[in-house]
Amino acid sequence: MAAFASRPAQSPSADAHLGYGMEQFHHPRPVRIRDGALMCPTPQRELLLRGLTGRVAELGAGDGVKLTCYPAQVQEITLVEEDPFLLEIARAAAADIPVAAHILAAIPANVPVPDGVFDAVVCSLVLCSAPDPQTVLTEARRILRPGGELRFYEHVRSSNPALALTEAMLTPLWSRAAGGCHPARDTLSIIRQAGFTIQRVHRFAFDHVSHVLGTAHPV
Repeated sequence: MAAFASRPAQSPSADAHLGYGMEQFHHPRPVRIRDGALMCPTPQRELLLRGLTGRVAELGAGDGVKLTCYPAQVQEITLVEEDPFLLEIARAAAADIPVAAHILAAIPANVPVPDGVFDAVVCSLVLCSAPDPQTVLTEARRILRPGGELRFYEHVRSSNPALALTEAMLTPLWSRAAGGCHPARDTLSIIRQAGFTIQRVHRFAFDHVSHVLGTAHPV
């Protein structure tokens, strides 16, 4: 698997009033950073979305600010969210962008759309907190068109055995405090077991916690 080569964020947004945004409320990391007078995607979000085109679904809307980070080549974005509060603020963000955006009230494991309607599905800090990530990924496969791709940015179990053991021991408490997050999940294995082939992956640490960011295609 080839690693992504990182580069600075280059997709500016003039919607400065929306602020920095959050990847997810249970993972309060900014989706945008300030570059002079402009708001631009963070390097991780820019890398996650780079090159996307057509119709895209993102599982987990957060506060909706992530809508401003999509490349101009994306024609339609559907954000899937189940929390009523997040749905409302995501709808407010959707009203401020030029691309067609839909905020869908649904759980990631059961998206009420026909089979094969999306060119890409994005999972950002969702699989680590899903009660059954396999079911979420099975649903992602169902709604992807043939040849579509999965983009993921997720926690992953540390490759350091001692840290991995610590993560496993802390998971029960951490999960209750962080919206169901399971930092010790072997995310890449879960993606493969759900019927995807991982094409590219970039490993990095965020606040000393291991993460992966990459692309996968249905087998």
